[in-house]
Amino acid sequence: MSTGDTSRAPIRVLLADDEAMVRAGVRAILDSGSGSGGGTEVVAEAGDGHEAVELCRAHRPDVALLDVRMPRLDGLAAAEEIVRTVPGTAVAMLTTFSEGAYVTRALGGGATGFLLKSGDPYELIAGVRAVAAGAAFLSPKVARYVIDEGLGGGRLTREARARARVTALSPREREVLGLVGAGLSNPEIAARLHLVEGTVKAYVSAVLDRLGVRNRVQAAIVAYEAGLVES
Repeated sequence: MSTGDTSRAPIRVLLADDEAMVRAGVRAILDSGSGSGGGTEVVAEAGDGHEAVELCRAHRPDVALLDVRMPRLDGLAAAEEIVRTVPGTAVAMLTTFSEGAYVTRALGGGATGFLLKSGDPYELIAGVRAVAAGAAFLSPKVARYVIDEGLGGGRLTREARARARVTALSPREREVLGLVGAGLSNPEIAARLHLVEGTVKAYVSAVLDRLGVRNRVQAAIVAYEAGLVES
């Protein structure tokens, strides 16, 4: 997806929630954000996880926005299946903060966004745009949960471990990791560091490999704990 072009194609979204009223509300929020920074288009809606997987395979959306609790197949299992079988589709979870215990599984399963139904509408719009661009996006409350509670072990121990892990990175790789942690997409990192996007992709791939993490969300967590991201 190109950047800097206001005529670029809209972000194609699949929306899955078992409550029709919730889907209507989310669709309205996404529509309201179409006037700036690129539009969105809800190309399909699903009422359960099984339908969400099938519609993703059929429509190949840029982003699948999934509720956690759905009949037939829950959102977590649906997310894992979409990540496995529709690799061009980024997955973001949309749920309530009371379901924070599911955050670790969702992120471990390949989701790159975790958004709250109770959050500011701007967070929803920004989150969809971020994951569509290949970046990670966590609502602030979710990010704090992941850092403070979700990874296990004492905080100081986690911070020390993270700092030790990033010592294996080159200075430029640490710089890229910090920007990934700040939620920047590859084009944004390229602009910030005056690099071509292909070079940034190579740096990000190397960082994920060196840290032994699966995706940008997990890398962002390491960046936060290692102190590479400003609070």
